Amino acid sequence: MSKHYSVKQLAELSGVTVRTLHHYDQIGLLKPTLRSEKKYRLYNSDDLLRLQQVLFFRELDFSLNQIGEILDDPGFDTKDALLDHRTRLVHRQQHMTSLIRTVDKTLASLEGENHMTLKDNNLYEGFDQEKIDRWNKEVDEKYDPEKIAESKSNIGKMSKDQFEDVRKQGDQVTAAIGDLMGKGATSPEVQELIKLHHAWIENFYVCPAEMYKGLGQLYTENPEFTAFYEKFKPGLAAFMCEAMTYHADNMLRD
Repeated sequence: MSKHYSVKQLAELSGVTVRTLHHYDQIGLLKPTLRSEKKYRLYNSDDLLRLQQVLFFRELDFSLNQIGEILDDPGFDTKDALLDHRTRLVHRQQHMTSLIRTVDKTLASLEGENHMTLKDNNLYEGFDQEKIDRWNKEVDEKYDPEKIAESKSNIGKMSKDQFEDVRKQGDQVTAAIGDLMGKGATSPEVQELIKLHHAWIENFYVCPAEMYKGLGQLYTENPEFTAFYEKFKPGLAAFMCEAMTYHADNMLRD
């Protein structure tokens, strides 16, 4: 009989938090094959391989939605995917080597070790233009230009001290939400803090329900957002997404 892992055991094995595994289950990205008699999640070897694929694709900057579509495609083949991952990772290794050379050249120039002037275009050697283009496209697609302009305008009206106060308020409410993760995303205590979080967002721009839900999704799909919230507490990005979605669906009206 093949070994089965509980959600806690899989979290310890993979480094993925229990909260994140619950989130993956809720969105259909990684549903455990089995449930115990007490309805606890049980993961088998196929589930472990699927989670590995999720982590590979995340490492390669795919969004959760993209990963789900790829893994659920009837034509998906694990071996072919691994070969493709290897090709991409070798390319990334070469890319990193090139970037390290660019760092070394720039340091040498700044420290006066290289008597030859570093050309401006040498500053950007090794950067992946395809990825830069994708970042540009992501900004165009995910960040409403009007909201960006509104945010910049509102920030521009703040004094330095006012902006610092607003930033601290955001950190405080985020930390408080992290402290209450054990109560559940839909609990009254968490939802009261999410209300404060939504009000904090509106320091920058008006954020109706659908936009607030989309912002929560960005917390799990955008590596920079995810890293920011994971610094407060592991699994907080997924927890924020769940709590914000519930709040938008039940407390806000577009």
